[in-house]
Parts: sequence; C-alpha cells; structure tokens
Amino acid sequence: MTDFKRTQSLFNLPDGVIYLDGNSLGPLPVAVSERVHRMISEEWGKQLIGGWNSAGWMVQPRRIGDRIGRLIGAPGGTVVVGDTLSIKVYQALASALELNPSRRMVLTDNGNFPSDLYIAEGLLRTLDRGYTLRVVAPDDVEAAIDDTIAATMLTEVDYRTGRLHDMAALTQKAHSAGAITIWDLAHSAGAIPVDVLGAKADFAVGCTYKYLNAGPGAPAFIYVAPQHAENARPALSGWMGHQSPFAFDLDYRPGSGIERMRVGTPPVIAMAALDAALDVWDGVSMNDVRQASIALAELFIREVEARCQELKLASPRDGSKRGSQVSFRHDNGYAIMQALIARGVIGDFRAPDAIRFGFTPLYIGETEVRAAVDVIADVIANRRWDTAEYRKRALVT
Repeated sequence: MTDFKRTQSLFNLPDGVIYLDGNSLGPLPVAVSERVHRMISEEWGKQLIGGWNSAGWMVQPRRIGDRIGRLIGAPGGTVVVGDTLSIKVYQALASALELNPSRRMVLTDNGNFPSDLYIAEGLLRTLDRGYTLRVVAPDDVEAAIDDTIAATMLTEVDYRTGRLHDMAALTQKAHSAGAITIWDLAHSAGAIPVDVLGAKADFAVGCTYKYLNAGPGAPAFIYVAPQHAENARPALSGWMGHQSPFAFDLDYRPGSGIERMRVGTPPVIAMAALDAALDVWDGVSMNDVRQASIALAELFIREVEARCQELKLASPRDGSKRGSQVSFRHDNGYAIMQALIARGVIGDFRAPDAIRFGFTPLYIGETEVRAAVDVIADVIANRRWDTAEYRKRALVT
C-alpha cells in the first residue's frame, strides 16, 4: 500500500497554494535541488570532462530510461531519455513509416496535442511521397482504422478533457489492419497504469516534466518495442545514436537496439533533476495512484457540480475512461482561472473555454480538494473573475 503522507513530504510546495496543475508541470521534489547542486559542484565542478566516464553521464539516458520503463510497463533496454518530446515524436513516426513503406496514411485525432500534429505535418511534407495526415474525432478513431493506414499516432489521454483511449484495443485493431502504432504518453506516464508491452504498442513517447516532476523543459523519452529494436531506422542519425561514437566514423552506423534512438548530447544537469525526481516513485504502486486519483477527481466533480452550476463538465464522468485530470467549460474560463490562481488554487486554461485541474495523490489529498472547491465556489458565485486584470491574456495560459 502506497504511503501518500510520505510522498507528500517529498515535494516542496509553496505555502498557501493548492497545486492542481501537475498535468502541465509537476512541482519540485525536495531531493532535486540537492541532487542538481551535487552534480554541478561535485561532478562537473571537480571531475570536469572526466564526469562523462567517472560520474556515468554517458550512460544516463539508458539507465534513467529503464527507471521510466518501470512506470509504463516497458522491459529493460527498451526506453531511452533525451532531447524533446517533439523530436521523439518525429523519430517514432519516421521509423514507423519506414517499417510500413507501402502505405501513405497516418491516422490521428483532434484530441491529440497540436504539437504532435505539427510534427507529423512537417515530416510528411518533407518526405513528399504522397502521405496524408487524417484527423478524426477521438470517438471515431476505431472505425477509421483500416488497411490504408500506415501508422496510428495517438495521445492516450486527451490533453483538453482527460478522455482516455483504450491503448490495448486500438493497438490490436491497428495491428489487425496492418498498421504500426505510436502512443504519446505525456499525460499518462506517472498518472495512470500503462503497459506498453502488454498492449503490444510499437512505439511510445512522452515527456517527464508533468507527472514525473522533472522540471520545465526536462528531457523526453522514447520506447521501441523489442521486435523493432534492430529494424527501426533512426531518421535523426545523431552522434549519440551511432554504434561507436568515439570511433568518429564518417559514415553512420546505428547503435544497438534502443541506443540508436539517441540523438544529441544528453542534457546532464536536467538528467540529474529527472533522476532525483524519479526517486519519489520508489515504493509507489501505480494502481494505488490510479485509485486515489479517481477518488479525488470524483470528489472534485461532485462538489463543483453541486456548488458551481455555471461550470459544465467537459471530461468523461466515468473515472475509468478519464486520465488524472478534470476539465470544466465556461465562456469566461480564462478569467476564472486567473482569479483562482490569484487566490492560490493553481490549474490552467486551454482554449477555447476549458479550465483544467490535475489530481496527483503523491502531493494532493481530500483536504486540498475540498479547500480548492471552496475557492472555486466563491469565485463563481461572486463573479470575482469579472475584472479587466483577469481577462488580460498572458503568453502562457
């Protein structure tokens, strides 16, 4: 049984704040500051370039990848960390298309994170081989899978509403139609139980700055199924993905297995933060996290609907069909969220009208949920959002 009182003590949250935005950026784990300081002062500061060997910087991407793999059901040696999520989406899609060369259709849905669509559009345009990106509604994905599809590219949890795709069922349908599957786990890893191996996913990617709490701009990860490990050609054939980087060959030879999905030099300071953040998960059961998250979200929904009838639920009501976030709609959602943030309840806004709240039992409990609803009810009932200050849009919403 996971001790959530213990995990709450592992985070550094400001006084007077109820943080319901871990689905956008996880809070700071206490151990991260010391670990990063030690990396800078003891490793970089004293070992200098020798740290690549003596401090293990060179093998961080694979070692930390295995730690993330435990949280997503991936066997050892199938996950590597580095670069950004956009790059990992590019890598996965490019490799998937080469594994299915006779087809020209990529299927996605309009609940996918827009950045993934931008990456896909750019790649397909660059390839210039008649590829089409087909975008359907989330509920229409299963019916749209047929023998014209080269690859499905889906985010498991809809960033706007929290709607949850059935990874196993859709992967099975895709495989029966001869398609390759790519799953974006940005809103899944650390939020819900994931089993990429059991679901037979071909590729999976994800970020580490949301539910894995590794900090803004933290490196992303990519998973490649074992059966593709030696066949997936890395479109971005970077130095770190070479079979022998320090042979300095002029010709590229891909590394073995998941190593070939490395691209650039590892961001060692950011990796140190991620490594320390993952310590929080030692002794944590993802099933316990899931059950507690659903309970908190259901409490939140009940209380908000009872007290704030202007807000309309945008997320699935059934917790088993939802990730670890809840969204409500309101025409003045942006101003409402700014008023909440000013009063210490931090969620976020997604255009055109959704206010989002994430429920992470590692550091949020029933007391915080009830206190948050008190603030929301006050803001709505007394129209405390209705000021010019709260309507002014910031760069980040």
